[in-house]
Amino acid sequence: MNFLKAPQGKFARQQEQLAYILLAPTLIVILLVAAWPLYKAVSLSFTSERLGKPGQGEYIGFENYTKLLGTKIRNEKDGSTSTRASDKNWWESLSNTVVLTFLSVVLELIAGLFIAMVINSKFPGRGMMRTAVLIPWAIPTVVSAQMWAWMYNDVFGVFNYILQNIGIIEQPIAWLADKNTALLSIIMMEVWKTTPFMTLLLLAGMQIISADVYEAADIDGATKWQQFWLITMPLLRPAILVALIFRTLDALRIFDAIKVMTNGGSGTEVMATYAYKNLFDFQKIGYGSAICVVMFIIIAVFVVIYMSAFRIEEA
Repeated sequence: MNFLKAPQGKFARQQEQLAYILLAPTLIVILLVAAWPLYKAVSLSFTSERLGKPGQGEYIGFENYTKLLGTKIRNEKDGSTSTRASDKNWWESLSNTVVLTFLSVVLELIAGLFIAMVINSKFPGRGMMRTAVLIPWAIPTVVSAQMWAWMYNDVFGVFNYILQNIGIIEQPIAWLADKNTALLSIIMMEVWKTTPFMTLLLLAGMQIISADVYEAADIDGATKWQQFWLITMPLLRPAILVALIFRTLDALRIFDAIKVMTNGGSGTEVMATYAYKNLFDFQKIGYGSAICVVMFIIIAVFVVIYMSAFRIEEA
């Protein structure tokens, strides 16, 4: 038997080397596209670099981060400590991002689950309905955002026209100019735009559930409500988790919809738009890079949480 071990070991090493050779181009592309910009962002975040004066920034350590997040400063004379104020605009953008992410993902999950259950059933025209459901997701986000901005317009917007005609409101509402309605209006657009994506993932999860399970439940006398909670939801958990991962990460880095609809005004500033303004509008490359690094850390934390939950689910 020993004469078989050497060739097999040699063959395994050759296969491993071949795998590395085949993966090398992809790894190089990833390093160039992802790792290098990340390295530059981290390195620039420790400087006072400005867009109009490239290469003239000085190393300032963690000053950008302390300005962004605030820090405790110790007085060497009397030993007392004081708190340096943090960037209020940053915390507002973070709060808006969290609210938008939570509400949009929850609403998309509820609506997507309902629509997936409807189009998973057998009825005439099911294929056409599945195609129609995907239309909002197929439209580019910039186009959708501009379309909804027109519909929200207080002069010629269709929403004000309908609500006034049915007597819900008396005067037109500037939906995107009022801090009380602007963020919620963007959330509604985001839900309309991305619910089809959630529906698609949940529908795929439903279609791998065997019909025999439901037939057995019918024989045992289980109601449709009991089948939903005791069969559909437990078996759909992996698909739900995957859908939540994709949508949460996508919502945390939302930029284009906010940029088109409000440009961060009316209390709708989010992390991505605030980073953009500091990088390009205010030309603070160092400070904007620090914001991007903190954004990366926040999103990475969500990835770790979700992936940990996914491994627990698989176990």
